[in-house]
Amino acid sequence: MAKAIKKQALGRGLSALLNESKSDLSGVDKQTAKRAVGSIIEIDLTSIEVNPFQPRSQFNEEHLKELAGSIKELGVIQPITVRKIGQNKFQLVSGERRFRASKMLGNTTIPAFLRLANDQEALEMALVENIQRQDLDPIEIAMSYQRLMDEVQLTQDQMSQRVGKKRSTIANYLRLLKLDPIIQTGIRDGFISMGHGRAIINVSKSTDQLSIYEQIISKKLSVRATEEFVKNLNQPKAKPSKKTPETPSFVNDGVGIISDFFGKKISIKMGKKDNGSISIPFHSREDYKRILKLLKGDQ
Repeated sequence: MAKAIKKQALGRGLSALLNESKSDLSGVDKQTAKRAVGSIIEIDLTSIEVNPFQPRSQFNEEHLKELAGSIKELGVIQPITVRKIGQNKFQLVSGERRFRASKMLGNTTIPAFLRLANDQEALEMALVENIQRQDLDPIEIAMSYQRLMDEVQLTQDQMSQRVGKKRSTIANYLRLLKLDPIIQTGIRDGFISMGHGRAIINVSKSTDQLSIYEQIISKKLSVRATEEFVKNLNQPKAKPSKKTPETPSFVNDGVGIISDFFGKKISIKMGKKDNGSISIPFHSREDYKRILKLLKGDQ
């Protein structure tokens, strides 16, 4: 008897929640909401609208057909998640592929979990649910991380806890958004990998990034080869060293004689075509005058 009463109470609570208008949704008592959340209900597909916060922008038509075929045979194994937004009106939180595939089949209803969530919570749930999927491309993941930071006001450390990823992993994805949009599209379309993108990020100029991107495509460069290419590009080119002209033998033969004459070691600087100059050092005024006398021939 007790079990029957409990089931009936849950039924009334869920009914009240489903019939609650959007403006009065906050008035649903916590106990009713707690009992209703997690309950699976059949909802008309026409009463569900897609999630405007959905980070996924591309849905592969072939994959949707495969999913539709699976649903036709086995039904929707994992219910979608929705939130109530008005009188008999719901909004997807997660499960848009299942929703689309069910509509493709011509189904009229779909099993759904009911959640209570405001706009921010719906955005966060949609983003986190999508990030945790395995079939998102790196740019979609990066954009989802960025939206969580901008719109839900999460730091990278907080986001790391929410999605169960290392902070360094999140930072690597976010850096992809610094790439030229053409390169981002190349990653999304599978022309290059995330590893290629991470190597190109180290190049600051967009024009240089695009040039490397073209090299990767045309020469089918591996990630390792791309890293080496970028490394060589970033290394400053060594300035060619000026070659010092060799001192000819006729100068070398006379250096000792001149040094002995002035009583100190002289230096020779050669130019082109046997041109050059002689440098005579002095260490004091008296030393200078001594050298001057020698040049004048005064003894």
